[in-house]
Amino acid sequence: MSGWVEGKRALVVGAGSGIGRAVVDAFRAEGARVAALELDPAKCRALREAAPDVPVTEGDATTKDANERAVARALTAFGGLDVLVNCVGIFDYYQGLAELDADLIDTAFGEMFAVNVKTQLHSVKAALPALRASRGSVVLTESTSGYYPGRGGVLYVSSKFAVRGLVTALAHELAPDIRVNGVAPGGTLDTDLRGLDSLGLRTRSLGDTPGRAGELAGRVPLKVALTATDHAWSYVYLASDRARGITGGAVHPDGGIGVKS
Repeated sequence: MSGWVEGKRALVVGAGSGIGRAVVDAFRAEGARVAALELDPAKCRALREAAPDVPVTEGDATTKDANERAVARALTAFGGLDVLVNCVGIFDYYQGLAELDADLIDTAFGEMFAVNVKTQLHSVKAALPALRASRGSVVLTESTSGYYPGRGGVLYVSSKFAVRGLVTALAHELAPDIRVNGVAPGGTLDTDLRGLDSLGLRTRSLGDTPGRAGELAGRVPLKVALTATDHAWSYVYLASDRARGITGGAVHPDGGIGVKS
């Protein structure tokens, strides 16, 4: 342990699996006290068992109530809040506009943007007074899909472009009190990223895709298949005082896809 976030008080939204769970573990390893918000009851139980020192709030991050309860619990446990991380997400399994049933666009759009965008608004809003008081930081989860085509369907990609916009807008609005940055992960090996329920994809988990390790490594210059733990260190860095001069930016743990010819 090098103590990059030693003494910091953090709330991770979407903390039960994948990148969110890896962020919880990395922050704790680096000296932070961490609270969590998670929707899935089984994931909440697993997190409580593995990390009894983590105050876990069970709730739907698309709602104002769940985010306010999670922030209140973190404040009760820690006396303040220095870092907010949001890792909530849902996927569309690469469906293009031509594939989408026109009768499902309204519900699918609402579900995608509620999960991938509105949760981030609600979590930042709920934490805002505490983060202003501590002059803290926010790290939102973008995606390589928000920078390069083909890494998601039309709804997923557009939702991740929206998160890029949130990072920019909030970094401008909340400076100089609060830093706001994003992490834009590439494909992840151990993710439990689920599909849209409105498109009948809820039971599919992206991490269960056959041959995923080889596919991920094969599409990037570094030939690496990255794990949630690999991505988590980018969140640690952006939350640390070593990044105190950075706001409105993004770190790209994506195997170098941006330089692919």
